[in-house]
Amino acid sequence: MGHESASTDHSDSLSHLDPTPDDYSRTIFADKCQLTLAAGSGGHGCISFLREKFIAEGPANGGDGGSGGNIYIQAIRGETSLHKLARRGIVKAARGRNGQGKGKGGPRGEDVLIQVPVGTVVREISRRDPAAEEEEQASMDSAAEDEVRGQWRRDKWILYPSSVPSDYAQTEFPHLRRSQRLVQLPAPIHLDLSQPMERPMLLASGAMGGLGNPHFVSKTYPRPKFATKGDPGMTVTVELELKLLADVGFVGLPNAGKSTLLRAMSRSRTRVGSWEFTTLQPNIGTVVLDNHQGRPQLSASRATGEPRTQFSIADIPGLITDAHKDRGLGHGFLRHVERAQVLAFVVDLGAGNAVESLKGLWHELAAFEALRDREINVQSESRMIDWKAFGSTAPSVSAHEAAVAKNGAGLMINSSTSQRLPELTLKPISTKPWFVVATKADLDGAQENFARLQRYLDAIMSRDEDHPSGLKNSWHGRLAALPVSAIRGEGVDRIPEWTVSLLHD
Repeated sequence: MGHESASTDHSDSLSHLDPTPDDYSRTIFADKCQLTLAAGSGGHGCISFLREKFIAEGPANGGDGGSGGNIYIQAIRGETSLHKLARRGIVKAARGRNGQGKGKGGPRGEDVLIQVPVGTVVREISRRDPAAEEEEQASMDSAAEDEVRGQWRRDKWILYPSSVPSDYAQTEFPHLRRSQRLVQLPAPIHLDLSQPMERPMLLASGAMGGLGNPHFVSKTYPRPKFATKGDPGMTVTVELELKLLADVGFVGLPNAGKSTLLRAMSRSRTRVGSWEFTTLQPNIGTVVLDNHQGRPQLSASRATGEPRTQFSIADIPGLITDAHKDRGLGHGFLRHVERAQVLAFVVDLGAGNAVESLKGLWHELAAFEALRDREINVQSESRMIDWKAFGSTAPSVSAHEAAVAKNGAGLMINSSTSQRLPELTLKPISTKPWFVVATKADLDGAQENFARLQRYLDAIMSRDEDHPSGLKNSWHGRLAALPVSAIRGEGVDRIPEWTVSLLHD
């Protein structure tokens, strides 16, 4: 009975590694998107009067309008892609409800919470803030307050039903308050969400609601027949980009066995095949170290001290010769490599000299790194920042610095056109920890090829050979070549242990 159970588990494992086409899952992935955030507008104030028996003309009792909903952001573990937000495009918070009679204030609009993967960078492209525009107009026009007082403005006032503006020709409207908002992040927004957040952070605050007619009771107008409209909500366009794609990135030539290796280490159902370019966009898998059932497979902790229960793997599309010249998937592929914390070079022992394959991969990465350095230098010399801020200028801040900002309420930006943001500055590829996974080790002649690869890595560690990238300040740590047969699930148990040691270092 036990033998039959063990054989069934083994056959299920093999079918997962060499699946039929109906076992494939569709991969949806996005590491960059633009999002328009529309905070909720405020509800209108109410014009109402007390109506009871024996009270002919009761006092004003209109309620205030509710404030608009806010938009918050939170970085959490478990999310690996931005494709959900990329599909939405626009995120709108609810509008505040209008005030009601009997002094009932309108409910405030519902807030919206945006959850993004850890390692997301949020950068502002443009914004339209009516409150900021009004403040700007008031600062430029010294007679702004005189104009506001005594005039009816369609965008500010609500009149009693069945009345027309001519009925209020002799009415002197009260002075309007300035638009107010909750404490806002310093602008332009630039957040680096590199750690999971226990509490959400405010991105766009909702507008204030309008005032009901009791606010305007005076000796001259004991029963005012006007109230104010709610303030319009602000709109901010931001760019979200993943700075950290996964803990480990598989880098290799096409058909080197990266997708099969991902299926062998996780429950991923990525597409596999015996032809090149099976993978056209990154596939993310999760290796569980502690399933909370008995002892964990490996005991590890993160840099913050919390236990590490899993790590993520990115199966990156195959690299071809002259990819740094944008051939094949080109720069799109290499941009994913930059976003992995540890690089695992997947080398096929049955496809020629493994040492030459490894050198070819590093040659493409080094050429791309040099190209990116030149682009960054050109951008830093020619880029002009055209933000117009009121008050003191605010540099880009991290998420923790922005969360405790005290003076961000008076800093506003008036920008109606979108701006192209520069590329993110990421850690150079050559400075990342790396190791080699030698796949298809069960083939004939693989032992000699693997021995040659192991000697080459030993020579790099002893500094008898230069780093394969040929760049200065490259990573010189403990290297390893791990032989595996992914299609049989053999030898893959060593990869999590080695990976966790590099992540811990």
